[in-house]
Amino acid sequence: MFQFAKAPTYLLLSALLSTSLPAIANNASSLPDIGTTAASTLTIDKEIEYGEMYMRIMRASRPIINDPVLSEYIQDLGHKLVANADGVKTPFDFFLIKNYEINAFALFGGNIGVHSGLFLHAKTESELASVIAHEIAHVTQRHLARTLEDQAKKNPATMAAMLGSLLLVIAAPEAGIAALHATTAISIQGMLNHTRSNEKEADRIGISTLAKAGFNPQAMPHFFERLAEQYRYTTKLPPMLLSHPLPESRITDSRLRANNYSVVRLPPSEHYLLAKSRMVARYVGFSQTSALNWFNTELKKAPANQHKELNYGKSLVYIDKGQYVKAQQLLLPLLTAEPNNLFYIDAATDLNLYKKQYDKAITRLENALQYQPESSVLQLNLANALLEAKRYQQSINILTRYSYQQPNDINGWALLAQNYAKQNKRDGELAAMGELAALRAQWGLAISNYTQAAQRAKLGSLDQARYDARLDQLRLQQAKFEALRSSF
Repeated sequence: MFQFAKAPTYLLLSALLSTSLPAIANNASSLPDIGTTAASTLTIDKEIEYGEMYMRIMRASRPIINDPVLSEYIQDLGHKLVANADGVKTPFDFFLIKNYEINAFALFGGNIGVHSGLFLHAKTESELASVIAHEIAHVTQRHLARTLEDQAKKNPATMAAMLGSLLLVIAAPEAGIAALHATTAISIQGMLNHTRSNEKEADRIGISTLAKAGFNPQAMPHFFERLAEQYRYTTKLPPMLLSHPLPESRITDSRLRANNYSVVRLPPSEHYLLAKSRMVARYVGFSQTSALNWFNTELKKAPANQHKELNYGKSLVYIDKGQYVKAQQLLLPLLTAEPNNLFYIDAATDLNLYKKQYDKAITRLENALQYQPESSVLQLNLANALLEAKRYQQSINILTRYSYQQPNDINGWALLAQNYAKQNKRDGELAAMGELAALRAQWGLAISNYTQAAQRAKLGSLDQARYDARLDQLRLQQAKFEALRSSF
């Protein structure tokens, strides 16, 4: 179907960043003992360190979607797959990027990114899950580490150069491409051929994971076939097809592999359709008018049992346009039918806050938390509602606990900073902003903010001691981060 010519240097970099260079065998029993294969170059612990470093750079340089509802959805979906994957040796974290291209990628340490554009092209949750399962396989099989080891045997400088190039690509793509081109003396075509072979292996393991998790294993070849047909005659391929080549042999292989499993006929996933509607309303680059047109078109051709998810998306557009009456007309029957649905609760809370109905929003959220106390969506919504209602200390109490449990969630720290600012507690605001800076590897700013916070705190107070202790931690983190970067 696709015939790929020799690829330019940027394609190798795309493959490295976007696929983590896959390599998987037919089934778990036939897998080699890859735990030692990459051990001479990168240990699991070192991969996790690199993953953390790359993620800090990603937060500073890429449009990560910090939407609690969508984040909770993609985390739930990803971890359902991880629970059914073999050879899991790292923690996993799934995140979304506001990018209209079709793509997903795996970084070191179990960090998997999904582009918002993928939601427009995946027709079912099983298709979306098939892409994520493929990326999980890259991580569990340590493909990037194994490829780097192979190249390091040929050229001792290769691994450091490629690790540095990956970091540069995340922070500044053109610089990374230049660095890779200048510092690696490897065969580009040879690396790409290896990548294509490994892609097939990743598909096999991904399909196995898909089936174990209860999804339709046929979703992967179906998605591949549709993408291949859609872009058969185009000269400009989407990043996913640049970094995940789709020759006919790979499509055939995935189809044969999926045929080894029973066909699973699943009803449409309500949560997936709601997540897709939320993406269309806010994160795929549509104007509000275009989004409404999309929903209206889909409503004409969608079966009646999928209208509620589309109407939810329309309600979000109306909320964003300030047309609250239209939004409420669509949202109220949805919330009445499913009062514990997090998508609807979040939208209703937004609507209440815009209409300054603070008590109504707070009561709904407090009631919902009795049934879902661990939900990040409900905790953050309640904290935000309390902030809008000027009940700052109550909001701070929630956010302090939340940020302790979810220290990498930017939302918690941002809301804390806003609460402290409203109370004119400059030291608390500076500390929260320091955490935001640290999450983006802006170490100088983080240390400066905490230094100022410590200076403003009451001498000898618990807050001052806490700020000083955090300063020590940040300096150690900065030193470790810089040492890791300098190793390239």
